[in-house]
Amino acid sequence: MKKEDALLRGLVYNDEVSVCVADTTQLINEAIRIHDLSALSAAALGRTLTAAAYMCSSLKEERGALSVTVKGGGVGGNIYVSGDKALHMRGYIENPHAELPPNALGKLDVGGCVGKDGYISVVRDDGDNVPFVGTTELVSGEIGEDFAAYFAYSEQIPTAVAVGVKIGTDGTCLGAGGVFLQPLPGASEESIRKAEEIIGKFSAVSSLMERMTAQELLEECFGAVKFYTLKPAYKCSCSRNYIEGILAAMGEKELRSILEEQGEISVYCHYCNTDYKFSAQEVEDLITRMRGDT
Repeated sequence: MKKEDALLRGLVYNDEVSVCVADTTQLINEAIRIHDLSALSAAALGRTLTAAAYMCSSLKEERGALSVTVKGGGVGGNIYVSGDKALHMRGYIENPHAELPPNALGKLDVGGCVGKDGYISVVRDDGDNVPFVGTTELVSGEIGEDFAAYFAYSEQIPTAVAVGVKIGTDGTCLGAGGVFLQPLPGASEESIRKAEEIIGKFSAVSSLMERMTAQELLEECFGAVKFYTLKPAYKCSCSRNYIEGILAAMGEKELRSILEEQGEISVYCHYCNTDYKFSAQEVEDLITRMRGDT
């Protein structure tokens, strides 16, 4: 029986430190299925999806949304991830089939896949249409360290981050998730020290998620914690109707120009790897409906 993905949030260390434990195994498996990811690309995109899901869980309004761009110059190319407060996550990596030899530790070379000659950029809209944009130089390309640096420098919030993705020999994700610890304002030095010390236990968080649920991991490492649960899932916001709306916004003149050049209109969504095709007749029908709306 497959475990369900879950993101648990609570307070530890005298309620002075926010903790989040996330199991994103099925989320990553869906990304693998949609994009036909290699193990290396799955690890890089999966770590980013997990960190972004954590950030989405902090959005304040139901209309809140967040997007992350990781551009490091590695063999995987750029990574793009988006999500919302409901933790409907989606993303893609430019080279879904990236391959590299194992790193010095014999593990997937995520740092080489992502690269570190670049930046991580976050656009967060809490629902008030005044987006916050933060950009930080990459530290290692390993994603966890890069998000920790982003929190420290762009948001001035020290955050301990551990994220991981474990891929089996059959190409599926066996375990994926993350642990995030953020001291609250006024946290004692002792609580901060405890958070810094315990994050080292999660260096192999993907292996822990392979054999445990998020709740089991939370309780084993932090004891009895009051928490609330969110359910991350891979869900793209596009649809054929949504794409039709985009085409309608282009106007009749532009649509006819494309038809004249290509004979049809094709719109590709990178997030869900779907190609929406509109025949000449379907475009004509859309134009007719557009005229009826004016």
